[in-house]
Amino acid sequence: MRMRKESVRCSHRWTPRSNTPEPVTPSTPSRGGRIVVAMYSFQGRSSGELSFDKGDKMEIINDADADWWLARHMTRCTEGYIPKNYVASASSLECQDWYFSKIARKEAEKLLMTQGNLRGTFLIRMSEQSSHGYSLSIRDWDQNKGEHVKHYRIKVTDTGGYFITSSQAFRTLNDLVDAYKKNNYGLACLLQYPCPRPQPQKWDLSRETKDQWEIDRSVLSMDKKLGHGSFGEVWYGMWNNSTEVAIKTLKQGAMSPSAFLEEARIMKKLRHRNILVLYAVCTKEEPILIVTEYMCNGALLDLLRNEGERTLKLNDLIYVATQVAAGMAYLESLQLLHRDLAARNVLVGDSLLCKVADFGLARIVEGEDYCPSTCNKFPVKWTAPEAMLYNRFTIKSDVWSFGVLLMEVITFGANPYPGMTNREVAESVPNGYRMGKPANHYCPDYVHEIICKCWNVDPAKRPTFSYLSDLLGNLDIASEQFYAESSEAFS
Repeated sequence: MRMRKESVRCSHRWTPRSNTPEPVTPSTPSRGGRIVVAMYSFQGRSSGELSFDKGDKMEIINDADADWWLARHMTRCTEGYIPKNYVASASSLECQDWYFSKIARKEAEKLLMTQGNLRGTFLIRMSEQSSHGYSLSIRDWDQNKGEHVKHYRIKVTDTGGYFITSSQAFRTLNDLVDAYKKNNYGLACLLQYPCPRPQPQKWDLSRETKDQWEIDRSVLSMDKKLGHGSFGEVWYGMWNNSTEVAIKTLKQGAMSPSAFLEEARIMKKLRHRNILVLYAVCTKEEPILIVTEYMCNGALLDLLRNEGERTLKLNDLIYVATQVAAGMAYLESLQLLHRDLAARNVLVGDSLLCKVADFGLARIVEGEDYCPSTCNKFPVKWTAPEAMLYNRFTIKSDVWSFGVLLMEVITFGANPYPGMTNREVAESVPNGYRMGKPANHYCPDYVHEIICKCWNVDPAKRPTFSYLSDLLGNLDIASEQFYAESSEAFS
């Protein structure tokens, strides 16, 4: 469907619906404003938000906010706020269903291998090495390897064209895709179906709660207790009877409301697909409530122990570790610490999507629960020696914890330092003791090497999370390495 170039002029500014929402703040129409296309459908959740369907076109009136844009629907001539990450510029590559921009290789593989996708399902993504332009990823099948994903590097000509093999060059990526839908020109198979996109992240309960995220607890329902941890209970519930949420109730006296609010201000601003989203808080009475997005598969530790050996393969475990490293690399880039990184504090959603949770809470907890001088409740087995001995927490002490988390992942949730008490660990690790390669679980040498690097006694010699994220995200299986050596097109 081609976009009309001229913008639609509206005879009125707001058409109220049956529930009569409040009109948005008046704005001056911008002639020839930027046109965007909806990549997903969106149902407004509060007054002033504009609902739309996938494929709808809207004119942007105000894009000053990082998350919510004021827009005019070009068919209905209504105005409202729309989530920025639900739309793409009509003239951009992002509006193509097959273009996934900056996603990692392993993320592309996970999306393509989702149940229901057929041979020939494909996507194009930016190559993880910026000098390599783009990569084409296709779901394929053959008798020897079964279902698998193949990756091809898309190179750029001196004149700005695109090619996979030097014998076939195309003016645009659209032309390349159209051509390979008709003739595979040596690829594994024809391009058939754009890979279905996962729903975009919702950063707020509504536009109204983006900045006013101290909410009244009366709009929350606590329907099912999910568990409890170091800081309190966790419940499944609903906000406004419309949005699934998780609600953490902090133990009374666990932390002061003022200290928590200061930390929550940082947490609310975090924007990464592998960091749990903080939606809102209730701090005006005890217990303090933390309202976050709901992750349907719960804690990673429980998933590893209950289903891991039955359902998860090595590639899945590496995918989990890659996501945790990516989330921590984001915190690292902001110079933020977690202080309690462990499988119990990683949550899992659909399609094995993992998010680091409970960021920052260990720093402001009060009392003795997290005091290094008492080994009973302090997470000794996940804590770096310099943090145990001198209370010296840095991003490199989080890297140490990541090494322990990797051991949890590869052993499907086994307790670290089996057979040792917290006190024995606290005495042995600073003197050089390290866990060996697990005897009862398959742990490739390269995984154990990564773990050992995280446990270097010198924090400065431990890898960065940025390095770990890139390393884990680019691990290749043997068949792919063979194909890379036998084809100039492989990326």
